[in-house]
Amino acid sequence: MRAPWPVSPAPSELDDAPDAQADALQAASRLDRQWHALQARAGAGWSPVSISLAAMDWSLNWANSPATAATRLLQWPAAVLEAWSATQADAAPESGAGAQPAEPLRQLSQALLDGSQAWWQQSLALPGVSPHHREVMRLLSSQASNFMAAASWPLTQPEVLQTAVSSQGQSLLRGARNKLNDWRLRHGLEPLPAPAEAEAATPPLAPGQGLATTPGEVVFRNDLVELIQYAPSTPRVHREPVFIVPSWIMKYYILDLSPHNSLVRYLVSQGHTVFITSWRNPDASDALLGMDDYLQLGVFEPLAEVHAITGEPVHAMGYCLGGTLLAIAAAALAAAERRPGLEAMPELRSLTLLAAQVDFTEPGELGALIDAHQVQWLEDMMAERGYLSGRQMGESFQFLHSRELIWQRAIREYLLGERDSGNDLMSWNADLTRMPATMHSEYLHSLYLRNDLAQGRYPVAGEPVSLHDLRLPVFAVGTVTDHVSPWTSVYKIHQLTQAPLHFVLTRGGHNAGILSEPGHPRRSYQALTLAADAPRLTPEQWRQHAPSHEGSWWPAWSDWLIAQGSGETVAARLPTHLPELGSAPGHYVMQRYND
Repeated sequence: MRAPWPVSPAPSELDDAPDAQADALQAASRLDRQWHALQARAGAGWSPVSISLAAMDWSLNWANSPATAATRLLQWPAAVLEAWSATQADAAPESGAGAQPAEPLRQLSQALLDGSQAWWQQSLALPGVSPHHREVMRLLSSQASNFMAAASWPLTQPEVLQTAVSSQGQSLLRGARNKLNDWRLRHGLEPLPAPAEAEAATPPLAPGQGLATTPGEVVFRNDLVELIQYAPSTPRVHREPVFIVPSWIMKYYILDLSPHNSLVRYLVSQGHTVFITSWRNPDASDALLGMDDYLQLGVFEPLAEVHAITGEPVHAMGYCLGGTLLAIAAAALAAAERRPGLEAMPELRSLTLLAAQVDFTEPGELGALIDAHQVQWLEDMMAERGYLSGRQMGESFQFLHSRELIWQRAIREYLLGERDSGNDLMSWNADLTRMPATMHSEYLHSLYLRNDLAQGRYPVAGEPVSLHDLRLPVFAVGTVTDHVSPWTSVYKIHQLTQAPLHFVLTRGGHNAGILSEPGHPRRSYQALTLAADAPRLTPEQWRQHAPSHEGSWWPAWSDWLIAQGSGETVAARLPTHLPELGSAPGHYVMQRYND
């Protein structure tokens, strides 16, 4: 699967061309890539070709359906009036005390916006528009709505005006300072010295400083990952260890945040021997690392090391893209006899997938950002540096949730002058990671565009893997409000394997639903085991049959792991301290980039 980077013109373009013409095509291709990269940076990574095709598809179908179009246009005033009525009803209980000067303007603008947005979303449902183009238009209209929302503008925010008056303009000065510091950081400059009152603030959270503090040792390192083994906290441990593969687009300590919400620490407290991989943050020299490298260096080599240390079959768990990669590895190991070099790999006792997709036909909101044109745009952006920067990737997620991550943040930090005090999840989220160009391109083409894994075409060691080969027990977790890996997409593992599946649907989003420690308020989940030979249930049928439980799903998972093992315990395994490798959280997690 490995390919040279950057991509050159297709050989068919050059076969019959004289050398001079071939050189001209090569030069033209480089110029086009640079032009596309410049456009992509200006347009937050969006391809104008993708947007134009979506707009044209909808416009032509709208123009070709005049009766439907006329009916929809006549419905717009009614939608706005309905939104106005709802706005007035919501404001009625607060109308007694003096209304703020900006309040009528805010209510009117919000009613116009809400009504127009509801009307527009209905208007997108024209027959003939492709589902992908409809999703692109829906997303673009949603972002336009967030931009125009009353909550995004200072003149319709009474709090901004009140704070500016009460602070004698100091809030606006603090906001200007925040904006300037953000600009300086974005361009690699040191921030301005902190005001005197902020100097005594709590130091920022970082790995080893309030985060990722579960005791352990780095027991293995290769060019891509470090393997951490955590110190036991019980005198005896379950015989089978737990091996965790986090996503490579995130730092591993999302699973070892603060002591109170660390999934790693919880597993250790339940008598599990826990290993986790920590991905190295790649740079330009890693541009040619591909999916094969991530599979070999990121899963197979550390998995073999876990077995070498414990001598036992392994419970394997993958989170997000780490789960997708682990599912590929598990399917390959399920038919290891057909793949030279994998025969000696250790046995997997069970497979756990947290918010991980194996079928990408319904990838959620990210699907609107991914088509052939968008992928080409990303490849041209990556060709400049050899990787996709964490900032570029983060901007895509911000675009999907612009109201919370862009506009409300801008109001709070730049107009109210308030900086977030910071918490463990925010600190982790700001710890940016990169992705090598070749790997990211292969991942997008193979999984998102072609859906090779679900279709049984994804090759490992020269042989396509099939998820139907999986027979080991599977524990899969989806989260109710996950916009990255929708739970109905995560659930598709049920349709693609012959394995017994224990599926859990937990309250929360992509991260919050997973970080659902015991004692966390307002947490609940549904769970149901489906036998390997049971009739296949649709997601809706599963939800109707699955009983609900209050609290965290973590204890249920720990109990399930124990049930899939031998039931035996052994003396606690102390990780070996290797001075050349060091202790947890390791070296690779400390690689920080702000580009």
